[in-house]
Amino acid sequence: MGDIEMNEINEVPFFDIQLPYELALKIFQYLGKTELGRCAQVSRTWKVLAEDEVLWYRLCQQEGYLLDTSISDRSCWKLALKNCRARERTLKTNWKNRIGGVSQLQYELGKILCDVHSCDGVVIAGYTSGEVRLWDTRTWDYTAPILEPVHGPGDAGPRPHVSFVRINSSLAVAAYEDGNIWNLMFGREPIHHYQHNQRIQALALGSEGATVATASGFEVKVESPNDRGFWQTTETFEIQKLVNFLNLVPDVTGSPVTIAAAEDVVYLLKVEDPGKILHSVYGQPVTCLDVSAHEAAFGVKTFGWLLNEPNQILLYNLETSQCLKKMGNSLGDFTCVNLQNSPPNMLVTGNKDRRVRVFDLRKSESLCSLYAHQLGVSAVQMDDWKIVSGGEEGLVCVWDQRMGTKLWEMYARHPVRHIWFNSHSLITANIPDEKNPRGSSIVADDLTMHRKHRGIIYAYEFSVDQLAVESILPICRSSYDEVTGYNYNIGLAVPYDNI
Repeated sequence: MGDIEMNEINEVPFFDIQLPYELALKIFQYLGKTELGRCAQVSRTWKVLAEDEVLWYRLCQQEGYLLDTSISDRSCWKLALKNCRARERTLKTNWKNRIGGVSQLQYELGKILCDVHSCDGVVIAGYTSGEVRLWDTRTWDYTAPILEPVHGPGDAGPRPHVSFVRINSSLAVAAYEDGNIWNLMFGREPIHHYQHNQRIQALALGSEGATVATASGFEVKVESPNDRGFWQTTETFEIQKLVNFLNLVPDVTGSPVTIAAAEDVVYLLKVEDPGKILHSVYGQPVTCLDVSAHEAAFGVKTFGWLLNEPNQILLYNLETSQCLKKMGNSLGDFTCVNLQNSPPNMLVTGNKDRRVRVFDLRKSESLCSLYAHQLGVSAVQMDDWKIVSGGEEGLVCVWDQRMGTKLWEMYARHPVRHIWFNSHSLITANIPDEKNPRGSSIVADDLTMHRKHRGIIYAYEFSVDQLAVESILPICRSSYDEVTGYNYNIGLAVPYDNI
């Protein structure tokens, strides 16, 4: 048959017939990795066909790797897929065994952490000093810039505490008694400053773009820049109760949609339908809220002791405003719910009864229930194989979802108020409830005092190719291969003798 070059094959032998190459390629597009490997062993012609770059590029895209690349960016897509899968396996092993680096995002001025948020590895934190800091953990460049607040001429004296901070890919927002908005693209100066008459109770920032929603008093305001970049209030909604939770619905085309939970009412706030009530049962307050592009999930506290009706998570469709599901039966209040960051058809919740529960939205009972935190669960996130949960007692736990087992845990003094992770990094924040610890006023100028009161932000990195210099146990890092089994980055000082 001789050496077959790619461009020489026009007809591919397909059992009893000869098929054109393009047609044969279309048939092979339905095969997976294993089948393509088997087909490559049939003949030289089939091997060329089974290793066609188009097939392996499509497989790479289907598995979610290198999505922002085109087919001409790599010379061998089969190898690219193999490398991506190997890296994913290594990351999974590192997560399970806590192999990697951990750093504290340090802030030394003796002030107390008020709120933390993160987006794609960039962390924003607000303090009782009124300062707002940014860290970019993707580069391990932990020199945190200070975002400058707006100062009026009569602003002498102490600045108010930061009450909320939020960040997305283009904006950073901080709220005091009034609100400051920064755009990260333009350095540290605020691009917009908005004055509220009353204290801001809730703040929401869209996952993309520049839309901010704030709730103060009996009013929800939605603000965004116009075509020329000038900020304006695009909509104001009047509601009857004080807002506890506020979310902007992601991926909405046209005017933004806001979900607000005010005591026992959940509002769906659209421009064309300003006062729409999604859910309301008198005397049954909403205890947590999260929204995805098409659904809203929230915990409801019922009269459990009176009517024998336990607390539940309700799932509503935002297009039809119908209740799709009532999930969970618990005597404790649901304290946190994560719908937006969960895998498709999945939802993870935390409860005061110390349990983390995972629900399949197509069923009503929980897939798994993990006994997690002594004082109740305060933050939770999951992906397709693991769950990370944080508790009021300060513990962060990483769980294997399928096995329902705890892989490892880390403790810090204050309640865990923020958790965010992606495939290779994890950010957790322990934020104190007590912002004015007893005795702090006496030694307010002593910056070394009250270190234990301040709160802490941890950034973990599990990626092998960019491990941090500072690690969990840096002294034990060794160039030798580590022993199998249980280890926390402890490599042997001397390898085993070969017997």
